[in-house]
Amino acid sequence: MIDVGSGPPVVLIPGIQGRWEWMWPAVDALSLERRCRVISFSLAGDRGSGFGFDPARGFDNYLDQIEEVMTRAGLTDAAVCGVSFGGLIALLWAARRPARTRSLVLVSTPSPSWTPDCRLNWYLRAPRLLSPVFAAQSPFRLGPEIWRALDTVGARLAFSGRHLAQVARSPFSPERMAERARLMSTVDFEAACRLVRAPTLVVTGEPGLDRVVPVEGTRAYTTRIAGARHVMLERTGHIGLVTRPDRFAETVGQFVVRSAVRPDAA
Repeated sequence: MIDVGSGPPVVLIPGIQGRWEWMWPAVDALSLERRCRVISFSLAGDRGSGFGFDPARGFDNYLDQIEEVMTRAGLTDAAVCGVSFGGLIALLWAARRPARTRSLVLVSTPSPSWTPDCRLNWYLRAPRLLSPVFAAQSPFRLGPEIWRALDTVGARLAFSGRHLAQVARSPFSPERMAERARLMSTVDFEAACRLVRAPTLVVTGEPGLDRVVPVEGTRAYTTRIAGARHVMLERTGHIGLVTRPDRFAETVGQFVVRSAVRPDAA
């Protein structure tokens, strides 16, 4: 668990790789200048998370983890921001713990009607064996948005080097990733959307640059969750929170601050 900054609290939930460390540029930017108090963690089951994972309990493992993290932080409620797969966790939290959710932010989150494609089904057959292939494909998925987000070759190379070093220091588990991908087919996220009452912001990159989660799928939340609105981060795709952390922090931070005061207290 990491707890940095001051201001309205926001629980930042990582993606399917499970490591909060991969989001460090966003954590840093969001916590600067007393913009927000950022609480984050690695997902249950990952090394260093301090939380086990019971396969029989599925997503409830992650909801219990948020409960424990917020209790440790002394919070009765907070904004909850989920990135990619983490957005599905945040969605379920907001649906099932409305009194503890000040606001909800879904960042490049798979569609509420998501189904696995052929590429993912192929990977799930042998995640450890096929993880080198998955890693080798990453430059083709993420390269175009890194090129677009940063202005010079030097900046692009420097970012790539820093990000790869972070990945090496905080490695993901192929088996855990596969386990999480399978879990996505066990929950009715459409039904969860109808239960959300918190102010909701949906954040995406540009449609042509997110080659991991289709932008149109993420934008579907604006029609499923009452009052939800959409913001697009220009010049980036799936990993805008780390390629353009200042823009991400400005967008999310302003929303969290505006949502920090409940209507009945205004």
